[in-house]
Amino acid sequence: MVSSEELKRLFTEARTHNVWLSKDVSDDLLRAIYDLAKWGPTSANLSPARFVFVKSEDAKAKLISTLDAGNVDKVKAAPVTAIVAEDRRFWEKGATLFPSHFAAIKDYFDGNLPRIETTAFRNSTLQGAYLMLAARALGLDCGPMSGFDNQKLDALFFKDTDWKSNFICNLGYGDHSKLFPRLPRLDFDEACEIA
Repeated sequence: MVSSEELKRLFTEARTHNVWLSKDVSDDLLRAIYDLAKWGPTSANLSPARFVFVKSEDAKAKLISTLDAGNVDKVKAAPVTAIVAEDRRFWEKGATLFPSHFAAIKDYFDGNLPRIETTAFRNSTLQGAYLMLAARALGLDCGPMSGFDNQKLDALFFKDTDWKSNFICNLGYGDHSKLFPRLPRLDFDEACEIA
């Protein structure tokens, strides 16, 4: 069981950040985040998420051109913005990720676009959440967001690939002095049912 301090870092005191300190996030730290997040469970271990860590000025400019106006300053200030994407040909990695069942995986997905899309979206979303928890566990703050043009982003970053964007997430060291008061969450009885 993790400590109460670790639970605070991951959940109860962790916040979504929109304002960032001017502090670099190293490539080594991004690798460590991925190397932790990759262990989160996905359907048949097929891991359809793909991540682009946007850091360079050129890549930032491309990304900013796809954003809704309210997200521009957030992304400009963040040291890194992760594009959480899904690979529509994820199931082909089954030969490596679940070799004993690859024949069944191939039969299940090959040519079935609705099944591919549903599985890719569901599991890449899970993996994006694992990435955020890994980032928090390793000392970073997160600012996940929608508010961008998926088609434009995909044309700029994923042209001629089978990757499609899901959501984006700023990563870095948040300015805790700029946080607004914590918003409430639903109580168990409002959001849950035990059947």
